[in-house]
Amino acid sequence: MIKRILNLFPIVAAVLVLPFGGSVRGNASPTSALEVPVNPVSHPAPQQPLPFSHQLHVAGLHLNCRTCHANPEPGKQMTFPETSVCMGCHAAIATGSPAIKKLTEYSGSGQAIPWVRVYTLLSGVTWTHRTHLQSGVKCESCHGSVSELPEMREMSAVTSMASCISCHRSRNAGAQCVTCHAWPK
Repeated sequence: MIKRILNLFPIVAAVLVLPFGGSVRGNASPTSALEVPVNPVSHPAPQQPLPFSHQLHVAGLHLNCRTCHANPEPGKQMTFPETSVCMGCHAAIATGSPAIKKLTEYSGSGQAIPWVRVYTLLSGVTWTHRTHLQSGVKCESCHGSVSELPEMREMSAVTSMASCISCHRSRNAGAQCVTCHAWPK
């Protein structure tokens, strides 16, 4: 009986969540690579210690996500760029801007910039970027057209269980509970 209920849970979750965000290829434009639904509720950009525009850096300067975001062991989260990565360009570019002056202060003090993480996983989820990157999943498949954002905000419902299950099924990846959840021993 419990196994039967657990088998129905993903279907019930999908029925409850997907109508709010559209289908798996969702409300994304035909040219967008977004494979998960757009968030049913708009999420404002969190207050960051420095202004940063993906629109300028990704769309304007054609920087690749991995130019700034590394995926160190164990591969769970992508990191924020080291201050030295930012200073690689900003030692000479826009040095008079108040934001770059503050960046230079962080760099001079050896402090990491205290960026605020935009997407947060729920506890109990054992998920890694590494597995998805190694499987060929592109950043924009889950995070949407970040290159269009002057301020980073949560665009997609990528942290919802229904989104994960729908994507896994469409790619013939494991969708059993233990794929993403570790059970207490």
